[in-house]
Amino acid sequence: MKNWKIVSVIMLPVFIWVSCQNKDIQDNKSNDVNEQKPQNVILLIGDGMGLQEASLTFYYSEKSVFPGFEHIGLIKTSSASHKITDSGAGNTAFAIGEKTYNGAIGVTVDSIKAPNISERLSASHKIGVLATSSITHATPAAFYAHVKDRESEFEIARQLHNSPVDFFAAGGYRFFTDRSDGLNLMDSLRERNFHIDTNELNAFDPLKPGKKYGFMLSDEAMPVADQRGRFLADATSKALEYFDLAEAPFFMMIEASQIDWAGHYNDNDYMVSEVLDFQKTIEVAKKYAEENKNTLVVVTADHETGGYALSTDYEKNKDYDRLSPSFATGGHTASLVPVYAFGPGAENFTGIYENTGIFHKIISLVE
Repeated sequence: MKNWKIVSVIMLPVFIWVSCQNKDIQDNKSNDVNEQKPQNVILLIGDGMGLQEASLTFYYSEKSVFPGFEHIGLIKTSSASHKITDSGAGNTAFAIGEKTYNGAIGVTVDSIKAPNISERLSASHKIGVLATSSITHATPAAFYAHVKDRESEFEIARQLHNSPVDFFAAGGYRFFTDRSDGLNLMDSLRERNFHIDTNELNAFDPLKPGKKYGFMLSDEAMPVADQRGRFLADATSKALEYFDLAEAPFFMMIEASQIDWAGHYNDNDYMVSEVLDFQKTIEVAKKYAEENKNTLVVVTADHETGGYALSTDYEKNKDYDRLSPSFATGGHTASLVPVYAFGPGAENFTGIYENTGIFHKIISLVE
């Protein structure tokens, strides 16, 4: 017994030393993985796209894009003021890394302007903002503007020309021209080195790296997916072409705005067409990341809309093989929403965390 005690006393420090060495090795391995640094980040936001909306790609298309994302997480979407967020607070959380009140754009709970991710990265990165809404709508606005109320779209428009945005494509022409202050903000954008077109994405081919580009192809929101064609996917390709010419790192936010609107309308056909349109855009971004190993792609949503369910009409037809999608509400829900990540640093986006984590994870990887 005495000898055993002696051996234990001798071996305990050795065991502790070996354990510490093993921990250091494991920590170093973990750090090697977690410290992969992307040069470029493409953040794709399906406004209102919860897990069920993303799931419809498995049933309404030949092949879903989502199995190609190995790293998947979930985010909590509540705002600082409400259990259920709106798009202003939800996207401001992505853009500034703080929760704020419903309706806020780029400001804290005290209505104080906070630096957004575009401003934080603009010294080293080119910035792109794309959407199928107006460029002044809540989601795109959160990535360049600062207002107390998301409804202040004419003021949001005024802030675009002083923002760090280098490339944008969306609707919203009237907020720049049909103004009570008499200003023509299209002129001020051109004075800030922007080439602006209101008709087509190919108006300025070939693009020039020293210029900025803006495409506003409708008075307010873009038409629905069935009418606007491949606008969002083509605008994404055009932006990537521009960033490649610039030969600089970039951050780009791309919003599929109208998934949310389909949820509000409880319109399944509208929902399917908008999600499948978004899938085409995700495919463009992911292909670029596959070919350019320095690009991180993150796909998520600000919240879920509609309480969408891929339900059955079993009660009517006794058939579990027939989908009859349904909606629980005409508003937003508090459901956690998925995060899909691909590329260097993607493993950092797994787990369950607050929506503000999107901002902090991106900043920690690229700033």
